[in-house]
Amino acid sequence: MSRRKPYKLFDRWANRKNWDPYILNNETFMDYFYRLEEICINMFSWENLPETIDYRFLELTLCEYGFAVYFNEEDVGNVALTCALGGPLSIYREPIYRRAYANNGFSRELDNTNSVLIYNNYLHHPSIPTIILFARRLAEIERTIDVNVKSQKTPVVITCDESQLLTIKNAYKDMDENVPVIIASKNVDWKSISSLNTNAPFVSLDLNNLKRQIWNEALTFFGVSNSNTEKKERQIGLEVSSNLGGVMAQRYIMLNSRRQAAEKINKMFGTNIKVNFRQEFETFNEDMDTTTIDQNERDE
Repeated sequence: MSRRKPYKLFDRWANRKNWDPYILNNETFMDYFYRLEEICINMFSWENLPETIDYRFLELTLCEYGFAVYFNEEDVGNVALTCALGGPLSIYREPIYRRAYANNGFSRELDNTNSVLIYNNYLHHPSIPTIILFARRLAEIERTIDVNVKSQKTPVVITCDESQLLTIKNAYKDMDENVPVIIASKNVDWKSISSLNTNAPFVSLDLNNLKRQIWNEALTFFGVSNSNTEKKERQIGLEVSSNLGGVMAQRYIMLNSRRQAAEKINKMFGTNIKVNFRQEFETFNEDMDTTTIDQNERDE
């Protein structure tokens, strides 16, 4: 009786045809892309949002588009949706015209008197382009590590007659699949086969360190604290503070734009929305506060 495989995805990857380098390149990139985007859309905690607003959709929209619009819709309540922007501009170069829309066909024209724009940052840019750049760099290093490790297993170039080509390919396939014994026909002319050792150096450890450095750089971009170095035991307090300073700078880039939007929304719609960064930073430095809670509220 055969055992049932728990996931259909396993069936897909159990087939070696899907181990084609092009497929692995794409899947590795998408894996890093989704991991980084998940971090991005989970960075902030929105307090006191109306139940009619989907926090996940709001952060996803800010990440992918760079802005969203907050307004009140009759028979629904307060909502935050994707939107298209248009002129004229206010004296602060903010679009006055906004058209909210949804995938179900909903559409509504708004302006700065009945809606508030929420921006991903002060430049009003999405995070997706940066996520793509980091994912590409990480995937490139990851796949290079795969190739380098594989070259340690078979660091040779094999030459043979055309008539022996299929036999050699099958023998290489068995070796690549860790078959302990390679069986070949006795008619194979082994004297016509030669090999050249490529002496591929093992550099995967250095590449893995580089990958971690780039991953930490990505975490810094998202305002997530990280060591940003492989030699933690040699770090002194000043070096740690210096690294965390960069983290804090990046954290406020996206936090401040959300706080500004929350203030405008509270004033226009009578809400009490607050935005906090999810990771408590006081563990590292009590003087660095990333929440919207003031000292009076703390004392209470």
